[in-house]
Amino acid sequence: MSAATGIPVAEIEKRFKISGSVTDKSNGELLTGVTILAEEIWAGTTTNVYGFYSLALVPGDYTLRFSYIGYEMTEVKVTLKADQTINVELNPKGLNLSTVEIKADRASEQLKRPEMSTIRMDVKTIRRIPALMGEVDIIKALQLLPGVQSASEGTSGFSVRGGGLDQNLILLDEATVYNASHFMGFFSVFNNDAVKDVQIYKGDIPVSYGGRLASLLDVRMKDGNNKKFSGTGGIGTIASRLTLEGPLGSENTTFIVSGRRTYADIFLPLSSDKNIRNNTLYFYDLNAKVSHKIDDNNRIFISGYMGRDVFENQFAYMDFGNQTITGRWNHLFSKSLFNNLTLIYSAYDYAIGTPEGNANSFIWKSKMKDLTVKSDFTWFLNPDNMLRFGFSSVYHEFDPGRARGLGDESAFKELNMPPAYSLESGIYAGNEQKIGSRLALRYGVRLSAFQNIGPSTVYAFDAGYNLIDSIKYGSGDFYKTYLRLEPRFSATYSLTENSSVKASFSRTAQYIQLAQNSTAGTPLDIWFPVSPNLEPQTSDMLAAGYFHNWNSAGVEFSVEAYYKRMENTIDFCDNAELLFNRYIEGEVRTGRSRAYGVELLFRKNEGRLTGWLGYTFSVARREIETINNNEPYAAPYDKPHNITAVVNYELSPRITLSANWIYTTGAPVTYPTARTIYGNQVIPVYSGRNAYRMPDYHRLDLSVTYRPKPRESRKFNYDINFSLYNAYGRKNAWAINFKQEKERPLVTYAEMTYLFGVVPAVTFNFKF
Repeated sequence: MSAATGIPVAEIEKRFKISGSVTDKSNGELLTGVTILAEEIWAGTTTNVYGFYSLALVPGDYTLRFSYIGYEMTEVKVTLKADQTINVELNPKGLNLSTVEIKADRASEQLKRPEMSTIRMDVKTIRRIPALMGEVDIIKALQLLPGVQSASEGTSGFSVRGGGLDQNLILLDEATVYNASHFMGFFSVFNNDAVKDVQIYKGDIPVSYGGRLASLLDVRMKDGNNKKFSGTGGIGTIASRLTLEGPLGSENTTFIVSGRRTYADIFLPLSSDKNIRNNTLYFYDLNAKVSHKIDDNNRIFISGYMGRDVFENQFAYMDFGNQTITGRWNHLFSKSLFNNLTLIYSAYDYAIGTPEGNANSFIWKSKMKDLTVKSDFTWFLNPDNMLRFGFSSVYHEFDPGRARGLGDESAFKELNMPPAYSLESGIYAGNEQKIGSRLALRYGVRLSAFQNIGPSTVYAFDAGYNLIDSIKYGSGDFYKTYLRLEPRFSATYSLTENSSVKASFSRTAQYIQLAQNSTAGTPLDIWFPVSPNLEPQTSDMLAAGYFHNWNSAGVEFSVEAYYKRMENTIDFCDNAELLFNRYIEGEVRTGRSRAYGVELLFRKNEGRLTGWLGYTFSVARREIETINNNEPYAAPYDKPHNITAVVNYELSPRITLSANWIYTTGAPVTYPTARTIYGNQVIPVYSGRNAYRMPDYHRLDLSVTYRPKPRESRKFNYDINFSLYNAYGRKNAWAINFKQEKERPLVTYAEMTYLFGVVPAVTFNFKF
């Protein structure tokens, strides 16, 4: 007889499947990453991103323990004699000390999983972080994590481990978001009220994803409350938002609609300044989703996002936005084989210009869009092996820009930038394997392909990057194909129940890149693909780390070191012309780059005092042909030292105090260091590329949230948040301009531009 299960040893190889989904009892939301553990044999699994799990066990009696952060643990007694479907609802749990024991199981399981450089952010935690003008912002919260740095003051662009802004794959319900910014980058496109799950991969990217070198930000929308009709919203200093969700007819069909809009344009007409009265300035976004459970084996989801920014004054006009549509079908082929089939439309467009009435009046419009089909399989082979495989294919259309004059007075000549078309595909297979009680592996390989498609004109350049020839390709011609093999591997070895060491290797390839006008969050970015002139960028990254949990205190500690080497890194030559340039490839220079660093994170998840303390030491260097005299130079986002502290304290059930502080080394910058006189003009002579640094950046944000005494009979609940952004008024430089004195043209002085002083905000949040 087996001591663990009480069955004859002869039957020990026979296994049955326990499978099902795990949802939130209060609203029916599918839960990702729930730990399921068979206590008797300490075998378990976790739910996938769609809330599904499967566990193969020998016949016997088991106690299944379901645990998840922020929820009460649930135990289910099972007598396993045949395949069973067990759907479980977890009850959300309020903050108290007993949650430590419940969540310790999940923390220990995460410690043993073969993944690293990955952080899941709880939406409730994000909501507590003090934010600019009171607007809760997912990306701003991620910028407080080790290894993730803001591009510049107030922007939504971020750099991960020295990578470029275009090296982050940002997904909303699996659809690519090409510009995640509102208000020139001061806010992100993600409405926190519509979001269910946020996870960032800083290096150990799953084999099912490709196309970017640095990171993956995976944001999942809520599916909608299937228990009752409900709503949330907020009225803030600069914007208001409203979210409605509930069942449609029955609990098998749900919806969620979430909208947000600023109202600066409503108050601008009240200004006494005529120029301000005539300005237009606002953004809005809309999220919507419908989910339907056909039966236990089939679910369908349709979700969409639409956002827009509009700015107009007497001098300029700007209009940009994203649109996404995602259709998903979850299907169970068997108790152990899960499939997700996805169709996606994603687009980003912008227009800039100047008003009619003068010789320089013009309008420039640019757009890109993707059409994607992908299919992902998860095969729960047994408690020790979980196989993932699938494919994806993306059709890209790039329309870099069409410019024309406005009005009869305009002398601007019409200019059409050549469009580009391409197909990006990939197939992959990987396995997550447990070997004994201490070792866990995750390994796989991805084969990616990129094909340029006509109609197109390919330009040829000589060694000095001068245009010498061109070749035209007809519609539908596949004129260039790139193939890249991308192996991924990670391992975890458990030293004790509370500590482990991990290591990973990943190779990634990137086939599209960004020509950026600046790092300041403007929409003037041009995406363009690889071509016969430009090979794909590739990255090899090694990482290793030590992880330890103090479960009794709810504290996690990790230290990770990484080394990343990239080939075919792109940068642009000095004085590059990126706008209105049909031959932009002639401005591109390629070479190699490297980045390395160490990241430390203390994180406390339980108790009245929660938050984290992070430190990052990092170096990022580039060596690009013809740039900086072919000598290595600092990458644009090389900031060696970064410290972040986030603290939340439950002063009472009604009052929460929050604070975050950040310190970062100043960003690299190129300064004029001398001058020469040519005729009657004084011409500056610049230093080497990124040879100097901006002043160091630091900032303190504070907030207090007040909630009235809760009552079970109250159907309308609210809280009021008071916040101070940049509480001690640090003047952090956003830009440095060098100017000449009019009276003494040989004298040059530096002038710094600062964006924010102390910014107070009040937000009224409600729920019904």
